Amino acid sequence: MARDGEVVPVDPQAVVAVKKKSSRSWVLLDCTGKATVLDVDKYAIMHRVHIHARDLRIVDPLLSYPSTILGRDRAIVLNLEHIKAIITAEEVLLRDPVDENVIPVVEELQRRLPPVNAIHESQKDGKEFPAGQIDVDAGEEDESPFEFRALEVALEAICSYLSARTTELETAAYPALDELTSKISSRNLDRVRKLKSAMTRLTARVQKVRDELEQLLDDDDDMADLYLSRKLAGASSPVSVSGPPNWYPASPTIGSKISRASRASIATVRGDENDVEELEMLLEAYFMQIDGTLNKLATLREYIDDTEDYINIQLDNHRNQLIQLELFLSAGTLCMAIFSLVAGIFGMNIPYTWNDGYGYMFKWVCIVTGIVCACVFIIIMSYARFKGLVGS
Repeated sequence: MARDGEVVPVDPQAVVAVKKKSSRSWVLLDCTGKATVLDVDKYAIMHRVHIHARDLRIVDPLLSYPSTILGRDRAIVLNLEHIKAIITAEEVLLRDPVDENVIPVVEELQRRLPPVNAIHESQKDGKEFPAGQIDVDAGEEDESPFEFRALEVALEAICSYLSARTTELETAAYPALDELTSKISSRNLDRVRKLKSAMTRLTARVQKVRDELEQLLDDDDDMADLYLSRKLAGASSPVSVSGPPNWYPASPTIGSKISRASRASIATVRGDENDVEELEMLLEAYFMQIDGTLNKLATLREYIDDTEDYINIQLDNHRNQLIQLELFLSAGTLCMAIFSLVAGIFGMNIPYTWNDGYGYMFKWVCIVTGIVCACVFIIIMSYARFKGLVGS
C-alpha cells in the first residue's frame, strides 16, 4: 500500500521469479578450486564476506557501475565488465555463473586457485583433475596469496576479452574503410558509421578498466588494502611489544637488547605492510596489456579520421569541379544572352531608313556579334585560369 492509501497490485509470480533469480546468482570457489552454487540472499553474502550494502550494489548486474576494484577489510570487491566478484583470503564469490562470458572464468579459477603441491598430493591419492590443471611445471609454482591468484585470473580474463573484441572490430573495420575509400556509397557509409559507434563504446569500456588500474597503481595505500592474507595474518598474530610482568630480566643490558629487538620486529612488520611490490608488478603487467588494447583502438580511430579526411577531400574536389562547370555554363550563358540581344534588336520587324537595300548587313551583324561573344568567353576563361579559379 502506498503512502496516500492507494493499493498497488503486486504480481506474486514476478516477485518469486526475481527472488529466485537474485538468490541463485552466486557461485563459491574455495581455495581448492571446488565450485558451489549458493542459494542465499544478499544479506547472507554481506554477512559472509563482511561488506556493506553499497559495496554489494557494485556487483549487482541490474545496476550500472563503472569498472571498480575496491579493497575492504576482509574482501576485494571486483566489477570489471561482466566479471562481478567478491574475493576474500580463502574464497571467491562470482556473480552470474551461467553467463557464457563468465563460464570460462569459473573454469580458469578452478584450474589455478588450488596450490600446485595440493594438486600433486591429490594425484598421488588417485584423484583426477582436468588435463589443463595437471599440466603445471614444478618451476612455475605460484606462491602468490590466494586473493592475488583470483585477481590475476579476473584481470587476465577481462584483458583477453577486451583484446578479442578489439581484434574483431579491427578485422571488420579496416576492410570496410578501404572499401569506402574506393567507393563512396550510402551502404558503405552506414557500415562505417556503425563500426565507428561500436569503436567508441569499446574505447570507453577499455578506458574505464585502464583508469581503474592506473588509479590503483598511483596509490600505495589502495594496493596495500588488497593484501587480505597479510591483514588476516596480522590480525591473528599481532606483534606485542610488552611481555608478562615478571618476564623481564633484572639486567638492564639484556632489557635494552630485548627492547631494541621488539622495536626492530615492529618496524619489520610495518615495512611488510607497506611493501606492495608483488601486487604492483601484477597490476603493471595487465595495465600494459590493457594500454596496448587502448592504443590499438586509438590507431583505429586515427585511421577512421584519416579516411574521413580523404573522403572530405574527394568531396571538395567534386564540389570544385561542379563550380568550374557552373562557371563555364554561366560564361556561355552570358555570351549567348549578348548574341541573342543583338540579334533580337536587329531582327525586329521595324522599318529603318538605312535598312532599305542593305539586307546583307543583318548577316554581318550576326557574324560579328558571334565573334565578339566568343572572344568574351575566351577572355573570361583565360582570366579564371590566370587567377587559378579553374584547373589546368
